[in-house]
Amino acid sequence: MLIGCSATAHAQSMADRAQAAAAASRARTSDSNSLLQNVVTPGLSGQPISTIDGKTSFTAALACEKSAKWLELLVQPSATGDLGTVTISRDTNFDGSFDTALTLPMPVSGICANGIISCTPGTWDACEDFQWAVDGAGALKLTQVDMPNLTSCYCINNSCGHDLAWSNMPSVLGDLGGGVVGALTTADPRYGAAQASINGPVIDYVGAQSTSCASSPAVGQTAYASNPTAIQADAASQASSNSIFQMLKGSPAGTGKVAQTRSCTIQREVTVTSPTYDEIVTATGSFESVTICGAGCRIYRIGGTGNCDYPPPTFTGRFTVAKPDRLVSARLTDIQTADFLQARVNGTIVASAGEGPWMTDALPSDCGTGDDHSAAPNTDLSALLRQGAVTIDARIHAHGSHKSGYLDVRIEVDTGCEATEDLADLCSGYEGQSQCQLLSEDVDGVTTVTGGVHTGLTPLPQTRQFGSASCALSLTRPFFERDRQYRCVIDSGTTAAPDLSRGAYIIDHSTETLLADQTRSANGTVTTTTAVFSSPSEPAVPACEAICKTRAPAASTAAAPVGVTGSQQNDPTGWNVYYHTCSGGVGSTDTICPAGPGEEVVSACGCLDEFPEAAVMMQSVRLAGSDLTCNAGSVQ
Repeated sequence: MLIGCSATAHAQSMADRAQAAAAASRARTSDSNSLLQNVVTPGLSGQPISTIDGKTSFTAALACEKSAKWLELLVQPSATGDLGTVTISRDTNFDGSFDTALTLPMPVSGICANGIISCTPGTWDACEDFQWAVDGAGALKLTQVDMPNLTSCYCINNSCGHDLAWSNMPSVLGDLGGGVVGALTTADPRYGAAQASINGPVIDYVGAQSTSCASSPAVGQTAYASNPTAIQADAASQASSNSIFQMLKGSPAGTGKVAQTRSCTIQREVTVTSPTYDEIVTATGSFESVTICGAGCRIYRIGGTGNCDYPPPTFTGRFTVAKPDRLVSARLTDIQTADFLQARVNGTIVASAGEGPWMTDALPSDCGTGDDHSAAPNTDLSALLRQGAVTIDARIHAHGSHKSGYLDVRIEVDTGCEATEDLADLCSGYEGQSQCQLLSEDVDGVTTVTGGVHTGLTPLPQTRQFGSASCALSLTRPFFERDRQYRCVIDSGTTAAPDLSRGAYIIDHSTETLLADQTRSANGTVTTTTAVFSSPSEPAVPACEAICKTRAPAASTAAAPVGVTGSQQNDPTGWNVYYHTCSGGVGSTDTICPAGPGEEVVSACGCLDEFPEAAVMMQSVRLAGSDLTCNAGSVQ
């Protein structure tokens, strides 16, 4: 920024000019309100921005779209002190008019920096906690959460005081609107609030699309927020084609040893599944029936009608086991036939039933006797099924009115829960590089390496629950997650040692009033010189910046999981303490303490030392925290 110069300015001393410039800068940018009013708001809303001295102004184009009606929040306190009505209107397409509106379906009893608390009106009972959020379509919503997820909460209804909302309407609107704006801008970083104005129970925000003119929130300007590691690859790609960067990289200053800190994780990914029977066993063929015989159990009946011809009819079933470790048993349990039935497994005869044994390819001599025959071979087929696909044949040699037959195959599998583990090691690339050194490691919350040195701590095996209520497993493993940081040398060159002989000569031969120097010409000739030297007198500096201390009464309306803090104290009314910079310097006759409305001066302008009070406060908080430490199930 520019600061105007004049003949008077040239006549001033260096200290006077520096102090004048600092005062002018402080007047325009000393606090957030001044910075917002003089720089941020005009920059985003297309208004002129002035230099520090106010003599030059320019208009910056920092936003693609602007809307004077981007967001409007209207509240209406009820007789119970709660906000009975809260309506939020929004211009989502920056056309200058509201197109969406949200009216909260519940009263607002407390306000947080990122949400609200809704209780039974006028009380702090049956409270529910909500956090501002944005859904997938970009619409504003409230999500119910536990209170520890909310920050800076306080009570506004009659359980904490009378007319708190009305008497503190500007701060209520600012805090409520700040939570809404924070949720919207976090969900879509293209947008920002340029200005806020309060008019009674309404707060209006001027909005601007500040980071991109694209229609999608997934823009290059915000891509690194969700994927910060991508910036390394993108930077390397840009640098490799940039002539200026390559020139600097090859210079003596660029050939020094440069290292980067890189973070990675080693995670144990566990998936819990419960396979169905059909996912384990596949069966096709000539089945007369398939019977369920229990959880994970099936009986397959293979058979049909035979004759006395050659070759006799053959009925086939084919079985494939996709998960052999899940197969419990597979058996040929029963054979029923009128004359003869031969059971074959993968072409090999394993059992038969009939007038006599039929264990060869040749046909029996008698056919069509018409008698019923059975057998229970109980042949174990488990080993064959675990090795691969199995074919089971039923050959029926029969005639007459009784010429049918069948065999039964009983298969049982385990359909219980199983865990599949995969170790996702994102550190293997760094671990195998000689130029990378392990800097820190955290194993399931236990620090095992810090600053490149092992701490000596070894984490105990962890037990964690996985799956759902219907299928849950408890697994114990040496670790589940390792978080590491490596320091990797990305350029191992060395910078030439600088020539320090001239500096050493100046230091060794100079005095408080005489400056000695030594220079070396291009041909190597060394020249020494001396000159009278004196330091400028130091300007007088005030002992401190004059400040004053004030206080104003305030109700204790802060909210916590145990309730409103005022209800936990002997006196629900406390004090807010403020510190102000005085208008004059230390010792000045026009020193004024700029106390705000309702504030009383505790300490007048001067060099205040509040360190003892601050130390007492911090020590009190520390000891109070120690008193809440749990030991062996009791509160100490």
